[in-house]
Amino acid sequence: MPATPDAHARPAAIIVGAGLSGLVAAAELVDAGKRVLILDQEPPASLGGQAHWSFGGLFLIDSPEQRRMGVKDSLDLARQDWDGTAGFDRDEDEWGRRWAEAYLDFAAGEKRAWLHQKGVRFFPIVGWAERGGYNAIGHGNSVPRFHITWGTGPGVLAPFIARVKAGEAAGLVEFRHRHRVDELIVEGGAVVGARGSVLAPDTAGRGESSNRDAIGDFEVRAPAVVVASGGIGGNHELVREFWPERLGTPPEHMLSGVPAHVDGRMLPISERAGARLVNGDRMWHYTEGITNWDPVWPMHGIRILPGPSSLWFDAEGRRMPVPLFPGFDTLGTLEHIQKTGYEHTWFVLTQKIIEKEFALSGSEQNPDLTGKDVRLLAERLGSGATGPVEAFKEHGVDFVVADTLDELLSGMRALSTEVELDTENVEREILARDREVANEFSKDLQLTAVRGARKYRGDKLIRVATPHRILDPKAGPLIAVKLHILTRKSLGGIQTDLDARALAADGTPVSGLYAVGEAAGFGGGGVHGYRALEGTFLGGCLFTGRTAGRAIARTSTE
Repeated sequence: MPATPDAHARPAAIIVGAGLSGLVAAAELVDAGKRVLILDQEPPASLGGQAHWSFGGLFLIDSPEQRRMGVKDSLDLARQDWDGTAGFDRDEDEWGRRWAEAYLDFAAGEKRAWLHQKGVRFFPIVGWAERGGYNAIGHGNSVPRFHITWGTGPGVLAPFIARVKAGEAAGLVEFRHRHRVDELIVEGGAVVGARGSVLAPDTAGRGESSNRDAIGDFEVRAPAVVVASGGIGGNHELVREFWPERLGTPPEHMLSGVPAHVDGRMLPISERAGARLVNGDRMWHYTEGITNWDPVWPMHGIRILPGPSSLWFDAEGRRMPVPLFPGFDTLGTLEHIQKTGYEHTWFVLTQKIIEKEFALSGSEQNPDLTGKDVRLLAERLGSGATGPVEAFKEHGVDFVVADTLDELLSGMRALSTEVELDTENVEREILARDREVANEFSKDLQLTAVRGARKYRGDKLIRVATPHRILDPKAGPLIAVKLHILTRKSLGGIQTDLDARALAADGTPVSGLYAVGEAAGFGGGGVHGYRALEGTFLGGCLFTGRTAGRAIARTSTE
């Protein structure tokens, strides 16, 4: 550990935001013996930001976990998937492309070893998210790449929080919670600090909304300022403002997959300091949101991480078109839903399916993985649904459970009185699909996809139910789930170069200004292009934060 520096010395960097990307940048600076000041508008309880609430999924390429599960992956295959998913087609995408190449090299190279050295471990069964369903050069992951961290989001955060806290104990790091940045200080064309408001103390718990009562002002200075403030998912007005025409009409009603403090404030503040904002119309929201029966923040929703077997109907009772099956194409499904004229859809399934295929996104919804509890994990791997899933089935306002199809359809109608549900068509689709189960082959492409998924050992073990008739009494009871749009991630943001330096409109770096994580579109202002491959959001925070911290450390003269 470096010697304790002068407590009054100027920091090498100010980091705005105490989420994962900011903490990673701070940890890298601590490793280099540099002083860091971390500003965050939230109370200390929310240290770690959104990452704390995440499932902890990380995108890795050709990992030991994949190889043990019989998955053959490669950098070339991952690049093919990324390019087909991103669909880069704008002049503004140049830096996003470069960040994508660098990130793919990282995910295929030192990412796992770097995390492993810090104590991060992974659940041995690799998940298969965003399966695509198009041709080989189209959207989606060709193979499973979703590595679940042992400890979920808190497990990803833990080594970086520990390192930064050690830096704090050594006098290298200062936290200033309840400090909201309102302006970046620009002098001589360079960003040299930040001004803002000191907010009143607040006892709000992690993720809960805190007050915005200003009780004072502050001004701080440093040769580098890192914007690590996240995206706009908690600000529904901004989400609607930037909603692209290609995704249909902006939803009037959405659930929030992130706390209210994910408000996008620092993006226009950074722009006023000279940074270029790009790709604001690119965003990532989920279509399988359910109302949290035990909410933490306003409009708190949880995403179902579905297996592929549930039948998916639109609000009027039409089955979703190929290949919009559960877990295949998030934004393709969102686009289709928003063009139906209604904002909710339905899963129809059985108890047998929910037991095997329903996982809920979020650290708090997975106490076995989050708490590293082997006994609870054994229950997940055994028969029955997990405790959190059963709790939603019992208490969730979006769930209908019934013994007969007539009862199920009546319950669905009661939950969506504003729409005339075509119950005859729902019944016709279920009966037709059930007839297809009699053979190992089928013209129903969803059933074909289900059988294909079960050829992957991980899916067969814990993720995809054995094909069966929906109306088989032995598989019951029947379940319907009303699904809502759930806000989550911004895919655009502050454009940056490969050192995470913010770029101006003319393409030159804004001296002293850096951006990381979601605020930077996870690198370059849009590393994902139009769509993402999952497991790449936390990974983007890790990679951009690491890059910025190391770049500042190299150039710092402290």
